[in-house]
Amino acid sequence: MTGLSDLRLRRREQLRAAGVYLVTEEALSGARTSEEIALAALRAGIRIVQVREKQGTTRRALVIALALRGATREHGALLLVNDRLDLALAAEADGVHLGQGDLPVATARTILGPDALIGLSITDPAQLEAPDVLEADYLGVGAVFPTSSKTDARDTGLELLAAARAAVDLPIVAIGGITLENAAAAVRAGADVLAVISAIAAAPDPGSAARRLLEVVQATRGTSPAVAGVNP
Repeated sequence: MTGLSDLRLRRREQLRAAGVYLVTEEALSGARTSEEIALAALRAGIRIVQVREKQGTTRRALVIALALRGATREHGALLLVNDRLDLALAAEADGVHLGQGDLPVATARTILGPDALIGLSITDPAQLEAPDVLEADYLGVGAVFPTSSKTDARDTGLELLAAARAAVDLPIVAIGGITLENAAAAVRAGADVLAVISAIAAAPDPGSAARRLLEVVQATRGTSPAVAGVNP
């Protein structure tokens, strides 16, 4: 970890400790706004939110990101943006999450600066050998379970989580089809954090759903919730 800024290191460790990572998608939120879902989750203890909004407009995604920038700071939480470096910069987000088809991590680092968190999706064991992994702050692995949130996702199962855990000391985020019922299995397979959309956004009570997921993660790994943020 030599050469990393103190702020980036603290953000990385906050992510590792967060347990559950909310990804917004207004189209899956049951006629509620992403702001409403995220606020309920933040009040319940979620300490990392990623603005995704694949089915909405760029302008709407920016409105959400700007609103959640204030809310995440108020709760000591991290704000990430999916794919879009321009939106991340406009909203002063803490970082971005990149897919395999997005900009290289090193290029994103040049644009976003030394303090930004940059996550990288891993969908195949061969990708763990790529140079991008060495540049990333965390890996998002999956789809671990079948998911309807990403129609082109390939199910990777728990095996890829275990392979990622063995390959790197970076925080590992399990992505895809995470539910209350399978959350513990993903943690036992090597995930530090569980990324969810529908398990919170589509729940009748998003705050309650977030609390229950956090409780499962904490019970499985035997830790207490991390509530202190590191945003400057």
